[in-house]
Amino acid sequence: MSENTLRRAVAEMIGAFTLTFIGAGAAAASGVAHDSALIGVAVANGLAIGVMVCALGPISGGHFNPAITFGFLVTRRIKPVLAGVYWVAQLGGAALAALLVKDLLPRATTEAVNLGVPALGHGVNASSGFLLEAVLTFFLVLVVFGAAVDQRGPFNAVAGLAIGLTISIDVLFGGPFTGAAMNPSRAFGPQLVGDHWSNGWVWYAGPVLGATVAALLYHYLFKPEPEPAAT
Repeated sequence: MSENTLRRAVAEMIGAFTLTFIGAGAAAASGVAHDSALIGVAVANGLAIGVMVCALGPISGGHFNPAITFGFLVTRRIKPVLAGVYWVAQLGGAALAALLVKDLLPRATTEAVNLGVPALGHGVNASSGFLLEAVLTFFLVLVVFGAAVDQRGPFNAVAGLAIGLTISIDVLFGGPFTGAAMNPSRAFGPQLVGDHWSNGWVWYAGPVLGATVAALLYHYLFKPEPEPAAT
């Protein structure tokens, strides 16, 4: 592994670690505080990603999400081998974060929220959850491509803010219904450490579908037109 690839992998691991550590921790904290509102959890998740995109985006691109990496892969913005490295780093970072949350917080606190594992809400079946996760991830990846990938205009300078806010609004809507993970690694870490796998495929297939549609749409419909040849 080259030094540059290692730097990228470590950045992706830290970013994915941060999201799962803060996301699962915020879920546990809301239970301790008896706060049933979603505002705190939504803000915590959005800020976690926003600050990490600002800090580490210049190093790795700030994916921190296997679904986003898949969107980059299908639009040929990342090589398959590097994408594989990113996935290992993202899943590993999330698993480490979940392990630390489990070990550092009181057992009763983490068990009350199943270690922050995303779950289907009352009355939401797996197929509905799958489509909800796909739509929420579509919004996220569309913003990633518009704010962080597209170099037109000044928007890439505030990419972290735009991406973080998208995560927050997605959690505000989707949190009670699917947990609004939008990220396979965010689901994987707590699922692995807590051994909670009920309807687990929802948080892998849904985000990958949503990311693929958003990435291909932006790539083929919204990408800049080539400059006309000089005469």
